[in-house]
Amino acid sequence: MQQFETIILYCLKQLNSERTIYSIFHLLNGKKSSQTIQDAHLFSLKKFFGIYEPLTRESFDEIIYSMLEKEWVVLCGDQRYHLTQSGKVFLDNTSLPTYLNGWSFHPVTTLFWERLSLFVQVTSNLVYGEARYLPIQKNKDVHLWLKTKLKEIDVPRSELGNKVFTELTDCFNMDKKINPALVVFRLTGYQQIGLTPLQTAKKLDMNIHEYHIGFIHTLHYLLQNIIKDPLSYSILAILISDMKQEDELTITSRKTWKLLNQGYNLEQIAEFRHLKVSTIEDHIVEFSLHIDGFSIDPYVDKDLQMKIIDIARDSETRQLKRIKEKLEAATYFQIRLVLAKYGER
Repeated sequence: MQQFETIILYCLKQLNSERTIYSIFHLLNGKKSSQTIQDAHLFSLKKFFGIYEPLTRESFDEIIYSMLEKEWVVLCGDQRYHLTQSGKVFLDNTSLPTYLNGWSFHPVTTLFWERLSLFVQVTSNLVYGEARYLPIQKNKDVHLWLKTKLKEIDVPRSELGNKVFTELTDCFNMDKKINPALVVFRLTGYQQIGLTPLQTAKKLDMNIHEYHIGFIHTLHYLLQNIIKDPLSYSILAILISDMKQEDELTITSRKTWKLLNQGYNLEQIAEFRHLKVSTIEDHIVEFSLHIDGFSIDPYVDKDLQMKIIDIARDSETRQLKRIKEKLEAATYFQIRLVLAKYGER
């Protein structure tokens, strides 16, 4: 599980014992809570956001226990861990997956895979003139999408299979460190059924966690290359041409944003929406993270902003309590807001 353990150790290093171990679990799951979203930005961990949505808490606990047994981490407080010297050595001697970009790609990764796998199956059967087979994907929206696209693609159907094969081969050849088998073994074609994740992991002699990270990493590699050079991958680019990234704001915070723009203050918005003021404050923090040019000046005057920044920098901490102890004049909301605005820098 070297790659997955490396990711967890890196996250622990970044968190610097200022969050519980389960903040990493929520990050990997892609939990859309204000705390997890802020942590992803604050500790420069956005690339790991949502890369392992199926991960269970039980499996995560087992991995942490294994790392404890290897003496890579040590408990340093309530559900808080930090790296031991041997953990630091292991981290220094292993590399993180290069192409993971959870923050940008997690909203579209599953859809991309559904389209790619169905597209390969259909084009493979077209080559052999086979019309009777069970679609590998059950998502009806993907079926309808593909029917529409096949009518639009200006390439003879008999040549689509070779075109897709060539583009995938060219893309994988861009980086020899990428193992195409992580994805290719899962693909279904003419008279050939793709392997399940478990079967592929076993065939490649990988732990299921290691395989999942490798699979997502490879999909992100494909996405990155297709987006960067759509002319070279004109058929593969069709798979993502209509994909829109999700709004980075959560649904509930968008409602707050609308009311804020209508001139309501935080207390009025909380009363109108039957929410706690602290919840509305969470939304303001989200705006600071995601909306370019959003000013926090109405909530924290510039002098107080600078004091919070100086304390965080001098103390080398992003822990609210430690900053609050040194600056009683600031509220926790104000500290969070400043860290959200400037913390990653």
